[in-house]
Amino acid sequence: MEQRLANSWRMSVNDKKFIEEALLSDIRIDGRGPFEYRRLTIKFGKEDGQSEVQLGHTHVMAYVTSQLVQPYRDRPNEGTLSIFTELSPMADPSFEVGRPGELAIELGRVIDRGLRESRAVDMESLCVVAGRFVWAVRVDLHIVDNGGNLIDAANIAALAALLTFRRPECTIGGEDGQEITIHPPEVREPLGLIIHHLPVAVTFGIFGEDKSLVVDPTHHEEAVMGGRMTTTVNSNGDVCAIQKAGGEGVMPSEIMRCLRVASVKAAEITQTIKESVDVYNENRSLRHIKRHLKSAPVEVRVPERGTEGNETGGVATDFSKLSSSEAGGEDAKPPKWDPPSMGSSLDSIGSPAALPGSPMVTKGEEAPSGDAVESTEDPEVKPLTLKTPSLKQETQSPPRTLRDAVKAKQKKKKKK
Repeated sequence: MEQRLANSWRMSVNDKKFIEEALLSDIRIDGRGPFEYRRLTIKFGKEDGQSEVQLGHTHVMAYVTSQLVQPYRDRPNEGTLSIFTELSPMADPSFEVGRPGELAIELGRVIDRGLRESRAVDMESLCVVAGRFVWAVRVDLHIVDNGGNLIDAANIAALAALLTFRRPECTIGGEDGQEITIHPPEVREPLGLIIHHLPVAVTFGIFGEDKSLVVDPTHHEEAVMGGRMTTTVNSNGDVCAIQKAGGEGVMPSEIMRCLRVASVKAAEITQTIKESVDVYNENRSLRHIKRHLKSAPVEVRVPERGTEGNETGGVATDFSKLSSSEAGGEDAKPPKWDPPSMGSSLDSIGSPAALPGSPMVTKGEEAPSGDAVESTEDPEVKPLTLKTPSLKQETQSPPRTLRDAVKAKQKKKKKK
């Protein structure tokens, strides 16, 4: 194991013995239990298909891209999925630039086997034209910081990136039906991948002659362990892949024990991934909502109907500011109809002209004797029906004048 040999020379003999003796007592140097994971944090980028996973001090970034290619001859109806890893010296001084080492090749193969061999991604849905064009999905994994257990962290980053990746939608047209049009995201909404299940990798470290097993080994524990076993399972308990590295042998009973523990851990990690993806999808939908600026309030002028059916411009008037002569003069125009006054009694209304739709009653004329008062308004406006038996009596008797009052007083004086 290239990485384990690279780390061993930097650790002293006392440090190695301290880690081994602590593991024999079921104690780890970071305070965790034998089957306990470090803190897992999943973040996403601004674009679809970008994820960033931090498992303890291990930091991995994933980026998913796609392009149209010709399919393989033996599988003309299926797309392709490939995994590429990049280990830079910035993550660990033991990594070299250029040709990928043993750890980089093993890391890509374990993740690729868990995704492709388990048929987690629906490859047939990536076919555009059988035998001619299919989508080739590529996952690039960048190791930012090596804090131990790169396989588990890179696997989680790849799953999170695939769940949030969306490829452009394309249509088939042309005379022969072989012309493909790729629509940009502004024209048509991109389509996500069809993923049936999430294969999660769980790595166990093997220590000492007693074959002690721990989950999620750290950078220092990898330098001491004698072997490693990675099991890829989903939340349903289905075994997708098993990878055994190192010279230490493992009994079949210990392998079954690891599978039971890995099934529980895979369900917990799957739940964490789904919750993070749901939050990302919610934020993404909010970003795509078109928000309009708040408009300033505008005064709407509605044409009003006069008492004789004339249309006048409707400008709001404050009657409380009018004088008594302007509000109640003989030549004063009747005020606008106030909707709240419709529930008031007829006694509170000064004259029938105050009601909309009622005819003007002049001196010497009688009001219509029918129960319903017809309106001369536009036929589109529904007339207001009111029963006014008392208005007829008031309008039949002419109003008394000042001359009548003087005559009455003179007659009384002559009688005396």
